[in-house]
Amino acid sequence: MVVCGDDALAHRIAAELADVYRQAVTLVVPPPAGFEGAGSPPTSLSRASALLGRMSAAVGRPGGPPLDGADTGQGAGVREVTAAVPDAQVLAAVGVARAAALALLYEDDEANMRAAFLARRVNPRIRLVLRMYNRNLGRRMAELLDQATDLTVPENVRGRHDTSTVVLSDADTTAPALAATAVVGTRKIVQADGLLLRAAERLPSSPGDVAAPGLATLALLSSTTSDPAGAEGSDRSGPQAPQLLPDDDAVRAAAGRGTIVLEAVTHEPATPRRRTSRGASFKELLSRRLRWALAGVVAAVTVLAVVSSVITDESPPHAVYVTLLDLFAIAEPAVEESAPRQILQLLTGFVGLALLPLLVAGALEALGAYRSAAALRRPPRGLAGHVVLLGLGKIGTRVLAQLRELDIPVVCVEDDPDARGVALARSLRVPVVLGDVTQEGVLEAAKVHRAHALLALTSADTTNLEAALYARTLAPDLLVALRLYDDDFATAVYRTLRAAHPDALTRSRSVSTLAAPAFAAAMMGRQILGAIPVERRVLLFAALDVAGQPQLEGRTVREAFRPGAWRVLALDTTAPQARRPDLTAAHDRDDPPGLLWDLHAGYVLRPEDRVVIAATRAGLAELLEGSRTPSGRGR
Repeated sequence: MVVCGDDALAHRIAAELADVYRQAVTLVVPPPAGFEGAGSPPTSLSRASALLGRMSAAVGRPGGPPLDGADTGQGAGVREVTAAVPDAQVLAAVGVARAAALALLYEDDEANMRAAFLARRVNPRIRLVLRMYNRNLGRRMAELLDQATDLTVPENVRGRHDTSTVVLSDADTTAPALAATAVVGTRKIVQADGLLLRAAERLPSSPGDVAAPGLATLALLSSTTSDPAGAEGSDRSGPQAPQLLPDDDAVRAAAGRGTIVLEAVTHEPATPRRRTSRGASFKELLSRRLRWALAGVVAAVTVLAVVSSVITDESPPHAVYVTLLDLFAIAEPAVEESAPRQILQLLTGFVGLALLPLLVAGALEALGAYRSAAALRRPPRGLAGHVVLLGLGKIGTRVLAQLRELDIPVVCVEDDPDARGVALARSLRVPVVLGDVTQEGVLEAAKVHRAHALLALTSADTTNLEAALYARTLAPDLLVALRLYDDDFATAVYRTLRAAHPDALTRSRSVSTLAAPAFAAAMMGRQILGAIPVERRVLLFAALDVAGQPQLEGRTVREAFRPGAWRVLALDTTAPQARRPDLTAAHDRDDPPGLLWDLHAGYVLRPEDRVVIAATRAGLAELLEGSRTPSGRGR
């Protein structure tokens, strides 16, 4: 496996592949700042290697794998190579020509696309996993690269190798989880192509009750009705630790604890949602005073037109026309007309003089409303119960969109007026405070003392921590969720904040930790629908072919269920010849995939079946190990 990246996600994925899936990994990272040597610096042990021991404990293994065999492909390990850009020379040097899969995880979409084209030309049979922020462009890229493979690789070879191209986004993978931390009990949505899996966090109504199971119980939480914050991040074992994929007996025995259940499965709408306009709405352009003024103008013109029609015996349309000419003082003087007509013309002129300032004031007010609508909104007075979102970068932008989809009021804080999420906040009419969050007065301007929750999602751990500590001084009971890179540091921060503020909710999340399992599983050649967090753990949704899976093939749905490892959720009823890798039976979204979610426990899984499973990282790795061919390549 070859992993190329320039941030923490690359190290996480390399460690995940080496420890969970026991793969030999070559990690390509940029050289350290100030390196000026010619060519690539010598290889060294990567930062990903330092994560292996901790990840081994997380998945139940006694220790990390040996750091050898990276060159020969025998055994698991991580070898680090430093290179500025993944050009053709670098890709050849790290063995892309004989690699099973390549992950391109740079934050620059263009760099990932350029390297993907080079890799596909060097090795048409390689499996590609791309990190793309622009998902629409990513889908088209995947189709293009797969078409190139179909033209260059014979069909019999494609049947023995997984040559697919998978496009994922860490922002899309983690945004629902980060947004859900803002409100206890919110739904977590896993998005697949044409498919929405909704997982809901539920707390029982009383300590002795069992939460409703929904379609399936995915996890038991450490939180309870008496302690909604739970022991998240503090205890990795014990009876109150979160349990993934529990059986019915474990659910009944855990009465009073919160659960995450699969609540519903729906399909995405066929037509895209209309984007909110950046301009002002009709009510904002025409205020109540202005609408009353316009109504008065219309009433005055109507009365004058009726009187003019009665006096001159003209038709109503002509009377309205003459009245408007008199009103704006552009009609001929009625010197040769009757006395009533002359008096009416004078009266209409005086009314026009009175209405002219009113019309000018109305136009200026509408113009001011339009200009203020195009600018960033300020938090309104009296705002309370909202979420304060710090940082409108790649992650913050996705989280903002998720929160607005949940109709949760948000106030954003960002120090860069050109950040990518500022335009979205303006279009959604979300208040934004521009300023450094570490400076006094910025959080006060965001009304954090009256907020329900604080989401600190900037890319700097120290900034997030400083903002959280300062916010807690303003509102000790504030729900705080921090984005932190290092998992041990996040646990220490959680424990300290939990001890200092026992009555307040505290959450710590790592974007790379949440996103890495989905990327790593895609590297192994399986379609990953998405991932949801269960406190500080991750649960994956994947689509698997039953053929070649000894843990699934020939077993009933009940027998194929391994508590704490994997669970069969649905069966794809689409004919095998009509299936597509993205679970869509046809190119048209109006023909959704035929998934049967209410599976009978006694149904026997056949080799031609394809199923949707929920699995832990270790459970999915065990399934993949059981389905490997003798050559060691996954099917």
